Amino acid sequence: MKVYINQYRNHWISPYTLIDQVFFWTHWSQCRRSKEMRHDVEGTEINATWTDRPPWVKLTHDKLLIISKTVQKILNLIRPKIDFVKIDRWDTWNMDCTLAIITLPMLRQLKSTNQAAPMVDDEDVPEELKSTMAPPKENEYDIDANHFKRWDWVLSEMIFAFECKLDPSWQDKFSSGEIDKISVPIDRSGNEVPKSQAKLFRWADGPNHTYQCDYAGMRLVELRIQNGFCLFGRYYQNLWD
Repeated sequence: MKVYINQYRNHWISPYTLIDQVFFWTHWSQCRRSKEMRHDVEGTEINATWTDRPPWVKLTHDKLLIISKTVQKILNLIRPKIDFVKIDRWDTWNMDCTLAIITLPMLRQLKSTNQAAPMVDDEDVPEELKSTMAPPKENEYDIDANHFKRWDWVLSEMIFAFECKLDPSWQDKFSSGEIDKISVPIDRSGNEVPKSQAKLFRWADGPNHTYQCDYAGMRLVELRIQNGFCLFGRYYQNLWD
């Protein structure tokens, strides 16, 4: 597998930005798309808007717009967005593990840098994180106090699932001892017989067999792993920063 994905390209040069920078000393050049707050001499706050610009700015913008679009097209050709993926036939032998190698570090980075949180259903999180367990909201349109906690928990469960997929050593803590199995010759009725008379064989514990396993505890972890993968699919379209 070979993957080449470069950073998102932004080749747009705004005509309004150019005009603002050239005429930086003017009163109207302080207008930004974010509507910055500026102060007059007396300290009174004034909300800057696009209407503060003189009429000739719009005419200049329309002329510069053609140049900006041309420059953008040229730069897009010179430095295009690269999304190249080459799949070799062996990449799908264990496709679940191959994808996990890529997905896990991306989930970890998303969790550490995430700046937003989608709506997570109460049915997908523990009882203490449900919206019904949060303090009452001041306004109906506000998010509840557990909103970001639910998404953080969902990401943690996804990460846990992929970590266990790549490192099955988590199973070791549920088992102990050594496996010692012997093959016992039996007849068709299941009775032990000499090997020369055996019709079948069954596995039995040998003299040094000490293996024990907490299958119930292991099953709980397996269910948590499966739930993590289900959450990954359920909230796949919310995996962005």
